[in-house]
Amino acid sequence: MENSSKIAVLGAGMVGTCCALYLQREGYAVTLVDRGGAGEEASFGNLGGFGIASCPPAAMPGVIKKVPGMLFDADAPLKIRWGHAARALPWFIRFIANSRIERVEANAAARQSLLDKVHEGIDPLIADANAGHFMSQTGLMFTFESEAAFQGSAYAFDLRRRNGVQLDLLDGNEARQVQPALSKNVVRAYRVANFSHTVDPMRLVKALATLFEQRGGTMLRRTVTGFDIGSDGVRALRTTDGDVAIEKLVVAAGVWSRQFAKMLGSDVPLEAERGYHTMFNGADVKMNGAIISVDRHVAITPMNEGIRVGGVAEFAAPEAAPNFAVAKLVRRHGEALLPDLKSERITEWMGPRPSHPDSKPVIGRSPRHGNAYFAFGHDHLGLTMGGITGKLVSELVTDRPTSVDLSPFRPDRF
Repeated sequence: MENSSKIAVLGAGMVGTCCALYLQREGYAVTLVDRGGAGEEASFGNLGGFGIASCPPAAMPGVIKKVPGMLFDADAPLKIRWGHAARALPWFIRFIANSRIERVEANAAARQSLLDKVHEGIDPLIADANAGHFMSQTGLMFTFESEAAFQGSAYAFDLRRRNGVQLDLLDGNEARQVQPALSKNVVRAYRVANFSHTVDPMRLVKALATLFEQRGGTMLRRTVTGFDIGSDGVRALRTTDGDVAIEKLVVAAGVWSRQFAKMLGSDVPLEAERGYHTMFNGADVKMNGAIISVDRHVAITPMNEGIRVGGVAEFAAPEAAPNFAVAKLVRRHGEALLPDLKSERITEWMGPRPSHPDSKPVIGRSPRHGNAYFAFGHDHLGLTMGGITGKLVSELVTDRPTSVDLSPFRPDRF
């Protein structure tokens, strides 16, 4: 298909890069704009899982009783910079409202509507980019180190089952037959056999960005400062290196999308839920797939260069300096779950995940400008949902029926 319209996609992470590729498939002249290189922000530090078993939202029943205690517990998975608390308060009020059972059920179903189509969206792009060597399908295991943790998570796993996730229940010994390196403290586990992860998230995104350029797409490393907006909508990007004329715009810039959406007349409750990882470079612990510790709130993934352990939700300004004591907490959890996990080359990372209080992304046309589209706020699932989000955005731009009902993800739902 030939189409002369010029489209700019803001953000070259997984979501933005997939949007650019799908729009390019429709024949549009696409420019992918980012202040850095493809996949170098939140996508870089991703734990790598294509989270098809992740329909439960962050706001679950009973969370209102847990949040205050977690904020004052140094080892808890939820943290907030007190200088940021006043700004984050409206987000947390909405978050708690979303913990009501009827909202949890609706939010989980909406998330699953995207998760059901994860591979429909991403697999064709990976195949076209000859990037299959960055993928592994060795399964996912949720571990429990106490009966209390197992019973306490019963609703979340029932929610998964009712939304179509296939789970195999294992006792501790069965779990160690699959993952021999597991601590003997693990007493139960759920396994998701049909689970894939990437062994190098950044290189996967870069492979997709290379495909985009090979097909004639333009990559611009520029800082966008605003927009030229007229009666017909967005006409140009304002950047530190001059204006870029456009006819359509897709905002897919992760946590920085909030400021761009506000410039376009939409004030969305998007927060930086900052995650930390520790990379055990060169670690030779044998892992058969990814692990999520329900007790410890960390995920562990085997990567090309070693073992990556990540977790924690820290609420702070995106640009605030990292607190690498949090990464060391994550490290201790990883070492406790896998006692033989060691490395002489440890690296630490922090990145801001873009999160809405209902754990759902915004995917839709701007309420104010007909030639602008939003695709952001995927919290922990940007890597997972990037492909299907790109496909949905291309369907919106071309005025075709969308593969998923987008009403739960509309930008003005807040």
